[in-house]
Amino acid sequence: MLTGMKKILYASDMEPGSRPAFRQAMSLCGHYQSEITFLHVVEPLPASAQNLVRNIMDQDELEQREKDGMDYLCNKVTKRIDRFCATELEESDHLSQENIKTRVERGLPWKVILKVAEDIEADVIVMGARHHSAMEKFFMGSTANKILYRSKIPVMIVPLEG
Repeated sequence: MLTGMKKILYASDMEPGSRPAFRQAMSLCGHYQSEITFLHVVEPLPASAQNLVRNIMDQDELEQREKDGMDYLCNKVTKRIDRFCATELEESDHLSQENIKTRVERGLPWKVILKVAEDIEADVIVMGARHHSAMEKFFMGSTANKILYRSKIPVMIVPLEG
């Protein structure tokens, strides 16, 4: 049994079907009466797409659109948490939205997840993993695998459909 789980990092891709992993993170949060950080990582555009966008927009417009996009994602994550709390948390639970912090970061997901875990001094990382073909795992690996093999703290991987 894990002990002393005061800070939980939940990393989400926000795809349909990711709710079971959030349920597990919230269950840990309630059991240990801890704080949870809900993290969503936005991957950078490939270099070819970045060059195309830079040819269409000037730098100021590009920066403003990136800021607007990140604000939109933060709002989306917050609304998702609100819906989860409204439908799945009971009044008697030790959980409330005050236990949840929201972060949206940009970068390579596995690197950002590990950095945020270190920054917040997380005691555990909770994340979902989708089934991928053997070929995808061979060539790319998965974010969950990279976290699992590089993390210095416990990692809970919740299998997800899709």
